[in-house]
Amino acid sequence: MFWYDTTIILLIPAIIITIIAQIHVKSTFQKYSRVNSLRGYTGGMLAREILDKNGLYHIRVEHTQGHLTDHYDPRAQVIRLSDSVYNSTSVASLGVAAHEVGHAIQYKEDYMPIRIRQAVIPVTQIGSQLAFPLTIFGLIFSWDPLIWIGILLFIAVVFFQLVTLPVEFNASGRALRTLEGDGILGDTELEGAKKVLRAAAMTYVAALITALANLARLLALANRRER
Repeated sequence: MFWYDTTIILLIPAIIITIIAQIHVKSTFQKYSRVNSLRGYTGGMLAREILDKNGLYHIRVEHTQGHLTDHYDPRAQVIRLSDSVYNSTSVASLGVAAHEVGHAIQYKEDYMPIRIRQAVIPVTQIGSQLAFPLTIFGLIFSWDPLIWIGILLFIAVVFFQLVTLPVEFNASGRALRTLEGDGILGDTELEGAKKVLRAAAMTYVAALITALANLARLLALANRRER
């Protein structure tokens, strides 16, 4: 029966990994948000300086509400930094701010993985919303094409999560090289920023694992139908 879905067990390891990753990033950020940088940059100031050094004068830096809601919006060409980053001088906030600027530089340099990720976003949005309903309806009505349309849509979601990894790791690498190369953070401070960005990167690894687990669920359901 569809309501007795034993495939849910495939999600348990992914859920555990995701919880651990979320706890780790929050605790690591909190720890290094109490360590102030010696040069006194705020996240907003640092983002503006790195942008200008890379000729990205047209990209705005704005304050946005929330905690760790920092992101670069390529359409609006604005970097939005959260409450805990924009006005903070902590090692953690500088790492996050530099990371978001890293995304803006990726677009400037036409970094291929971020262009690919941007291109698949529309399909990903459709897939994340419709993949499971289409698959379930296909199973209920015994219509195999609908099942496989749902699975193919979710494969796009998995691909998005996969291509996100090099994008995020590359942005963090750019951030750390800038913080070190420009002498913005000392060795001890830089180590703290590295730990924050590594912890954040693990949340994207967890997201990929979760997507793979859900894809495995869909394939298991389709296999059950074939039997």
